Amino acid sequence: MHVDYPFHFDGRGRTAETDTDDHIHDLIEQVLFTSPGERVNRPTFGSGLLQLMFEPNSDAIATTTQMTVQGALQQWLGDLIMVEAVNVHHVDSTLEVQIQYVVRRTQQRQVAQFERSV
Repeated sequence: MHVDYPFHFDGRGRTAETDTDDHIHDLIEQVLFTSPGERVNRPTFGSGLLQLMFEPNSDAIATTTQMTVQGALQQWLGDLIMVEAVNVHHVDSTLEVQIQYVVRRTQQRQVAQFERSV
């Protein structure tokens, strides 16, 4: 079992736990929405995805965003997952990200979807 993200307490007043698949989903979310420089002891951790949200929509920005996200996931979670596809859509003030990946331990294919508004 793993500590659930974001940190919270369960119904018994203990630290909430989660299974491995949900833990990997939580780790992906942390990589996506953490900006490099945000963590003191890991200054290069994150993807910089949130900074790219403020760039004008274009094919070049979409491709850059996909490559940036995929590179960050491979760097930080490459021992846990194999990223197959990254789809990023920017609609008004909402960023939608879909990651298709394979869990290396089980070889199980998963899809994680995230949405963030600014």
